[in-house]
Amino acid sequence: MSIYISQLPMLCSSTRIILRKNQILGPISAFLLLTNQFSNNSKQTHLRFSHRSSVSLFSKPIRTEFSRPLLFDFRSVRAMASQSQTESVHNFIVKDAKGNDVDLSKYKGKVLLIVNVASQCGLTNSNYTELNQVYEKYKDQGLEILAFPCNQFGAQEPGSNEQILEFACTRFKAEFPIFDKVDVNGNNAAPLYKFLKSSKGGIFGDSIKWNFSKFLVDKDGNVIDRYAPTTSPLSIEKDVKKALGIA
Repeated sequence: MSIYISQLPMLCSSTRIILRKNQILGPISAFLLLTNQFSNNSKQTHLRFSHRSSVSLFSKPIRTEFSRPLLFDFRSVRAMASQSQTESVHNFIVKDAKGNDVDLSKYKGKVLLIVNVASQCGLTNSNYTELNQVYEKYKDQGLEILAFPCNQFGAQEPGSNEQILEFACTRFKAEFPIFDKVDVNGNNAAPLYKFLKSSKGGIFGDSIKWNFSKFLVDKDGNVIDRYAPTTSPLSIEKDVKKALGIA
């Protein structure tokens, strides 16, 4: 597929780019040219096609006759470009329990176990205890456990972030990071959890079923497995070791 452009001036701030008449661009080159030449602060840009310019997007050129500039919103173009790329956990920024932004790209090269936690669940004692054991054993070999409090299941995480931190760190001596309380299901679900669920659906659908659902993420930020709330953290130790590359 090629894009044929006849006398197409592209204006962006003080930059003016003229493509030669009948210049042929491959689809990727044309797309990058259109998107990369516009500053991040530019919300809208005018493209003016010359009389009877020809733009071929498919097998046959489409004839265009415009007397006015065409208006494109390049924020939408960039959004489509990002959606076309393969995402990873490392693309996301989340809040920690104190409200600070945390760029998950800081965990590149580490294996992640991402868990939605709760303080008043019947699974709390066993999961926090075993998560601590797994973390203590493998943290120096590249494992990080990311805990996201959630109050969507039986309202079993009702406290503030400060109360959740005190509970986890005082009662269970948790050393792994605990983040801001989030929704994991519904329209207000955290973007990270939407990505996790779309990457690995559950047996009965994508939705998180209860507290202490677990996602194992490899060193490149790809979701490699998902475990039910009742799955013991110690029982997935072999998968953690495999992801870490430990024999």
